[in-house]
Amino acid sequence: MKKPVLLAPAGSFEKAKVAFMYGADAVYAGTSKLSLRTRTSMEFDDLVNTVKLAHSLNKKVYVAMNVYARDNEYELVQEEAQYLDEIGVDGIIVADGGIAEVVKEYAPNAELHISTQANVVSLHACHFWYKNGANRIILARELSKDEIEYITKNKPNGLEIEMFIHGAICYSYSGRCYLSDYLAGRNANHGDCAQPCRWAYNLYAEEKNKPGEMMPVEYDEKGTYIFSSKDLCLLKELPSVFDLGVDSLKIEGRLKTEYYLATVIHAYRHAIDDYVENPNNWDSEKYMKELDKARTRGLTTFYFNQKYNPDIQDYEGKQINPDYEFGGIILSTDLNGITTMEIRNKLSVGDTLEVITPEQLKPCSFQIEKLYDVETGEEIDCVNPGVKEQKVKLKFPIDVKNGYIVRKVK
Repeated sequence: MKKPVLLAPAGSFEKAKVAFMYGADAVYAGTSKLSLRTRTSMEFDDLVNTVKLAHSLNKKVYVAMNVYARDNEYELVQEEAQYLDEIGVDGIIVADGGIAEVVKEYAPNAELHISTQANVVSLHACHFWYKNGANRIILARELSKDEIEYITKNKPNGLEIEMFIHGAICYSYSGRCYLSDYLAGRNANHGDCAQPCRWAYNLYAEEKNKPGEMMPVEYDEKGTYIFSSKDLCLLKELPSVFDLGVDSLKIEGRLKTEYYLATVIHAYRHAIDDYVENPNNWDSEKYMKELDKARTRGLTTFYFNQKYNPDIQDYEGKQINPDYEFGGIILSTDLNGITTMEIRNKLSVGDTLEVITPEQLKPCSFQIEKLYDVETGEEIDCVNPGVKEQKVKLKFPIDVKNGYIVRKVK
């Protein structure tokens, strides 16, 4: 059985460390100016550290340069491609044919990966990009499993295929959207999307017999989220995904928190490994139980099982998980077994916490018995996040390591 690579997002060096700790085989990041998530892109020092960490763990780093560049930007394209080659990134992700040509010349040691933004939906397009130097194709998310299988079974032998298995779906075709630029003056195809597809809208219709008189279309008190899609989730479809023979499974989410990344990567890592070990005794529900703890929107299989799936839109606009939230990140444990944790939400004595441990799927759950002030060591009843990093000390029932993610049961 072919075991695909699990590829995770890394919007920062800290997030890259979380991704590797919880089981990612590789991460993808963005440069500060030439990726589609410029607000969470790494500075070059962080990229260098990420590459060093990844290679020390025998893992890989891919960097997105997937904007559609204008002619006056190609000097920057050349500079960044050359620098990425020098620091040893394993691959560069592009969508623009012009940038692909530059990468081949200025980054000859990096693999050339074709972004989902290039909307590759056919075997013919795969052959085109392969002939033009591509090592990997990241398929458009609009493809069904039958279409993906046709591509993987007939592709050139030297070409790798990657597909998305989890994360946000853009309302527009392969993410190529002009709505943000039109409404907010922020160009989505240049890395500055304002995500207007997630906004609430009020709809009005003009009565046929009363020109100029607008009547509101019915919706609830929250408005309507007609452009907002549910999140892609193919965890339950992993047996079918394995049958396709793809090389890499990609999780979306460079804008997400460390808590989200740890939860999602952790669930998929165990689901993949357990399926490879014993496919006949594999049940998706226990992995979904963990995955749901990070869910903020509804979930959909999108077009994987059928074209034009009607169960795609997320009309509720839900953004907050009512049952769980980010508790904090483990920093260190002293000789007395007292752990220092950086908190991300309010913690009080009596709260229930769950430690996400990389080695096992089921988290360690316990109630906080005592909290200690970091500066004075005195017992306190609660601690709130401040403007700056807020820390607290407490005792955990298990050994915890630096970087472990802790969730709070609300």
